[in-house]
Amino acid sequence: MSVVENIAKKFVQARLAAGSLVEYPGTVPQSISEAYSIQDAAIDMWPDELAGWKVGRINGADIDRYGTDRLAGPIFKSQIHNQTVGVMETPVYAEGFSAVEGECVLIVSSDAEPSKTEYSAEDAIALVGSIHAGVEIASSPFSEINDHGPLVTISDFGNNHGLIIGDELPEWRSLEFNRWPFETTIDGLTVGTGDASGIPGGPIESLRFMLENAARRGMPLKKGMAISTGAVTGVHAASVGQKAMIRTRGARDIDLRLSSVGKFAGTVV
Repeated sequence: MSVVENIAKKFVQARLAAGSLVEYPGTVPQSISEAYSIQDAAIDMWPDELAGWKVGRINGADIDRYGTDRLAGPIFKSQIHNQTVGVMETPVYAEGFSAVEGECVLIVSSDAEPSKTEYSAEDAIALVGSIHAGVEIASSPFSEINDHGPLVTISDFGNNHGLIIGDELPEWRSLEFNRWPFETTIDGLTVGTGDASGIPGGPIESLRFMLENAARRGMPLKKGMAISTGAVTGVHAASVGQKAMIRTRGARDIDLRLSSVGKFAGTVV
């Protein structure tokens, strides 16, 4: 087993066992290609269907260092949930890292061309089927995942552990993302406000990035995939037992409570 595969296996085992990692399970990746190689190996090991992607930010000097201002992570079918009435129980790694992020979620309207690896904003817009309010659940067994830079984050599924898809945003076809201000509260206290126009290039640039990223890795986007396009009000750490609410204009509030993830019922790799 290669070094890359060994790191991927340790992350996957920790996730499936609802465990924790007190240190990075191997040598920290030194390039963005190495980080995605670890992620790709883990995707191959994960016992579920790929159904979407999260897009996160890369900031500051790391933008020039890695040649991009965004990163990607997979979201699997069993981890995507449509909003329900009342408080949604949302599992996270109790001894790892966990956070909630209010986001615009784009649903892909049709399969991307398998051979196409470069996209314009107009190309991306043509593949938008709908836009929804949503919540990315960020969680990893590695409690320090956000303390070691974007390559470590990429290597463990981009620090994703699920997605809640809320109501379709009214008049989303206008693409005026400043018309949908978001607010995030934790235990009743406001921890962040903002709108998606504050993300460079907005959700469309996140989709454009994801179209290229996925295609170049041999996993072109498919019809119906959900793309979580970036934390509108920021990344808000929260622990098991805490309640969060994400609110935006024209959609129902999304209420959730963090719970402890259980062990995977199938075979652990």
